[in-house]
Amino acid sequence: MSLLVVGSVAYDGIETPFGKTDRILGGSATYISLTSSYFTDDVNLVGVVGKDFAEEDIELFKSKQINLKGLQVDNSGNTFFWKGKYHYDLNNRDTLDTQLNVFEHFDPVIPELYRDAKYIALGNIEPSLQGKVLEQVNNPALVVMDTMNFWIEGTPDALKKTLKSVDLLVINDSEARELADEPNLIKAANKVMEMGPESLIIKKGEHGALLFAGGDIFSAPAYPVIDIFDPTGAGDTFMGGLLGWIAYTDDLSTENLRRAVIMGSVMASFCVEKFGPERLKNLTEKEIFDRYRDFRALSQIPEIS
Repeated sequence: MSLLVVGSVAYDGIETPFGKTDRILGGSATYISLTSSYFTDDVNLVGVVGKDFAEEDIELFKSKQINLKGLQVDNSGNTFFWKGKYHYDLNNRDTLDTQLNVFEHFDPVIPELYRDAKYIALGNIEPSLQGKVLEQVNNPALVVMDTMNFWIEGTPDALKKTLKSVDLLVINDSEARELADEPNLIKAANKVMEMGPESLIIKKGEHGALLFAGGDIFSAPAYPVIDIFDPTGAGDTFMGGLLGWIAYTDDLSTENLRRAVIMGSVMASFCVEKFGPERLKNLTEKEIFDRYRDFRALSQIPEIS
C-alpha cells in the first residue's frame, strides 16, 4: 500500500565515543523512507535538497524503489546540515552546528500522484508544514506524526492544531511529559490523546516503547544491541519500520499495531549498529525476521504452573 513520507533530507556530521564521520546522509525522511522500503515498493518521498546533494545518494533512493517526484532540488544553496557529538552513554548529545540552508524555506508540495496515499508519515518538521501536508492529501487511512521539544516549546499553538488531524503520534518520554505538562507517563499519554491522536507511542530509548491504542497499553522491550555506534536516526527508523509493516500488512487492528511497534524496534536496532543509515542499505529479509523472532522471545512471559 502507498506510503507518503514528508520530512528532512540532510547531511550529518557525527561524533560518538566509537568514531567520527564528517558528512553522511541523514534527515528524517531519509531514514523513514529507506526503512519502510523493505516492506513496500510504493514509498513516496517529499523533501528538499541543495545543489551539493550527491548523485550517489539519489541512486541509493532509486535502488530502494523510492519515488522521488516530490524531492525538490534547490540550486540556490546547499542541503540542510547538522553536526553533533554524543556522550559516552549515547543518551545525551551536543549540537555543534546547524545549517538550515535550503531547508529553511522548505514548502512541501505534494505531487498529484501522491495525494491518494493510504498511509502518511509526517517526519519531524515545523508543525504548520505538517498541517499543510494534510491539507493536500485525500482521506488517508492513517496519519503518523513525529515532533520534538523544540516545536513543543516554540510553536505550541501550531502543534496542537496539527495534532487534531493526526491518528498516531510518536514521541519520546521527555516530549510526552512536556507536551502534557505531566510527569506521570500514563497520565501524560491520556492528556496527549485528548489533543487529537487516537493512538500514541512513547519511545523510551534503551528501555523500549509504550503503545497506547484501543484503550490498552502495550509495553515493547528494546533489543539488547551489543555494538551501538551511532543512535542518530534511530527514532525515524523506528517510524519507518512501524509504517512499513502497516503498509505491508494493510492492517490497522490493535493487535497488528503491536506487531508494528516491534518491527519498528527491530529496524531501529539495526540502525544504531553503524554510522548514519549505513546499516539500512543492505539488510536481508532473513536478518529482519530473525531479529523479529528474537524480539518476541525477549517479551515472552512463562505461565505460572
